[in-house]
This record gives sequence, structure tokens and C-alpha cells, in this order.
Amino acid sequence: MKFGPVPRESALGHILAHSEQGAQGKIPKGKVLTAEDLAALSHLAELTTAELAPGDIPENEAAALLAKALLPDDPGLALTPPHAGRVNLTATRPGILALDPAEVLALNRLDPALTLATLPLHARVSPGTLVGTVKVITYAVAGDSLAEALLRAPKLRILPVTRPSACLILTSTVTPDKLLQKGRDAIARRLARLGMTLTETHRLPHDEQAIAEAIAGSSADLILILTGAATSDLYDTAPQALRRAGGHVQRFGMPVDPGNLLFLGSLGATPVIGLPGCTRSPALNGADWVLERVACGLQVTDDDIAAMGVGGLLKEIPIRGQLREKP
Repeated sequence: MKFGPVPRESALGHILAHSEQGAQGKIPKGKVLTAEDLAALSHLAELTTAELAPGDIPENEAAALLAKALLPDDPGLALTPPHAGRVNLTATRPGILALDPAEVLALNRLDPALTLATLPLHARVSPGTLVGTVKVITYAVAGDSLAEALLRAPKLRILPVTRPSACLILTSTVTPDKLLQKGRDAIARRLARLGMTLTETHRLPHDEQAIAEAIAGSSADLILILTGAATSDLYDTAPQALRRAGGHVQRFGMPVDPGNLLFLGSLGATPVIGLPGCTRSPALNGADWVLERVACGLQVTDDDIAAMGVGGLLKEIPIRGQLREKP
């Protein structure tokens, strides 16, 4: 592509690089100039234009082709029509974003004219959420560059929820009913954002046997436990209750704040998440990241949780009893 100033009379069929005021109104940048346009711009001796070379692909065509190449079968994503070299990718279902960051990096290194910006890996989305955008920076891109990009295009997909129902076990010591209800409502809203349903709620004393019986008796796809007394050890009441029910505790604690006091385990094939007290607030916390991945069928490993430490210092939640910093 050749870019720069040219005599107005030589600009027929070129792309106008900058908007200009014509005799009948503004002629927008990016327009392919016609004879009528050049007549309307007769007051200008020269124009800054982009002239395509053989093999160049115009920005809208290139953006549409690249965006389409990003979609595997059943992506859970829709594409907007190309405009000004841009195509947006929007979610069509609730879930979390799956992609390979290394592949996105590789694409963005091919040619500065071809760009892909996305939400972070495993970002939670709802229908209509803007997930990514393809933008062709210049008015056209070399065909060879686009061909390489199409071959190496990463695949983006919204992982749907595979565990649609959840059981919530709430325990209390001296916890007021109002606080129990607040926790229940906040968690129900989290589940609803994912398209999940809270099918069971148990309000129990903070007792190992009572919790174990509720765990063992649940038929939900996912079990959540929010205790009135914070879990403070791998062998505290709620983790021990899971073991008593015949389950396994995989991990206690995570390097995300708020959210440190989470535990993760399972009862057979059913995941069990011990929620930290900060989940009574609707604000983002570490439990959200674990809950969303588990709900969408991902195995959350110790390494996955350890890696959450980078970016894991989240906004403070004022309702917490012990804030990180004194006001």
C-alpha cells in the first residue's frame, strides 16, 4: 500500500486518509474516492490517500476474514459487520472465555497492521458481552500477511456452564439471620449470572456432623459451603465435614485477596467449594475465579490457584472484619 499526498486529479479510486470538507458536506476518511468526490474537493490541490498495491486486502475485508478464522465449531460468539477495519466478537451465552494467550501473542506479532484484543483468559461473560475485537490498523494489509494470520489464528470460545445446579450450605454460630440471607442472596446472584440455579439451601448449626450430612445428601451438580465461623485450617470444621461425608479436600487457601480462606475439594465427581466470608459481598473475590471455572467444567489444579496470585490483589471489600490497611 502506498500512503501519502497526491495531486487531487490523480486520486481517483484511492482511499481518503483524512476526512475533508467537500462542497456538499464532509467526505469521511476511509472512503474510496469517486469522480464526484474529487469534484467536490476541487478547492484542494492535493489529498492524502492510501493506494492499494497488487495483492493488498482492504481493511474491512481483512478484518472480516480474520475474525471468522478465530471461531471454532460452537464458539458461543457472534461477529459484528466490519466497519472501519474493525469486527467485534460478542458472547451469545453465559460462561467463561477460553483461548491460548501464546497464540494471541503470536498473531499480534505477525504484522502491526493486524491486531486482536480480548478479555483475559477465563473472563466471565454474559450474552452480549464484548469479548474481543479485531482491528486492521491500516486501510489495507498485504495479502501474504493476512494469509499467514489466517493460518495461525487462535481459536476463541465461550465455555458454557456444565454444572447448572448448586447446593448452598450456610452455617451459623451467632451469625444473624439477616447476614445468612445476605450471603445466600449474593451467591444466588453469582450463580444466576452464569445461568445456574441454586436448587438447595441448608441453614445449619456450625457442626461437623450436620454439614457432613448435608453434603452427603445433596443431589446438586456443585456444592458450596459458607460457614459462620471462617475456615482457618485444613482440618477446620467444614473441611473435616467434607472428609466425614466421604469426600476429599484438595486445597485450602489461595493467593488472592479478598478470597484467601477458600478451600476446594470433591465428593465423588461433585466439586465442593468452601467459600470465604467475602462472598457475602457482591464484589469480585478469589472464589469467583474458582467457582466460574468449576461451573464451566474445568479442573482447577493447585498450580491454577497458585498462578492466580499475579493479579490477585483485588479491590478491598469494606465489610470485611480485618482490612489490609487501616483507614
